[in-house]
Amino acid sequence: MKDRIEDNDIHLIKQIKEGDTTSFRHLVEKYKDVSLTLAISILKDQSIAEDVLQDVFIKVYQKIGTFKFKSNFSTWLYRIVVNTSYNAFKKQRSHISIDKINSHEIEANQKTGVEKLKEKDQKKYITLALERLTPDEALLIRLFYLCDLKITEIKDVTGFSVSKIKVGLHRGRNNMNFILRKILEKDIDSLL
Repeated sequence: MKDRIEDNDIHLIKQIKEGDTTSFRHLVEKYKDVSLTLAISILKDQSIAEDVLQDVFIKVYQKIGTFKFKSNFSTWLYRIVVNTSYNAFKKQRSHISIDKINSHEIEANQKTGVEKLKEKDQKKYITLALERLTPDEALLIRLFYLCDLKITEIKDVTGFSVSKIKVGLHRGRNNMNFILRKILEKDIDSLL
């Protein structure tokens, strides 16, 4: 399994285990953006996600000695991000559902689909759609597409069964399609 772990990560982790804080900073820099995106997908609040991420990297630093090189470091890290984010989510209990897409938001986004694409706003609309998925669906979509994890790796990160992951990905894609169609309702035909 060691061949699955990037050589650079192995080197950095060994250096960190020997007390090299500079190597830890490099590891944080490498994974902070994706980790923050995962936390935001669960918490729906960037400032809370940033606080959670600080806790995550403190835990990683404290527990790096327990990392056994049996899986990718990213899988181990993302598991910590997910667990810490879910714990914070349980404390705040705020969740936006698909039903909360209101007509004001839809009207605010009434440029033509072609204009939106030309302005490179795809990320904005995808983010808007992801924010309206359930936390589990958003997490699965992000792990699969953003982090490029395989279903077995997502299972390791989330603790979900393979069937729950497949169903969650299917529902997440369908819900994103529904949400994006609502947002782009007037112009979807011109995009297809």
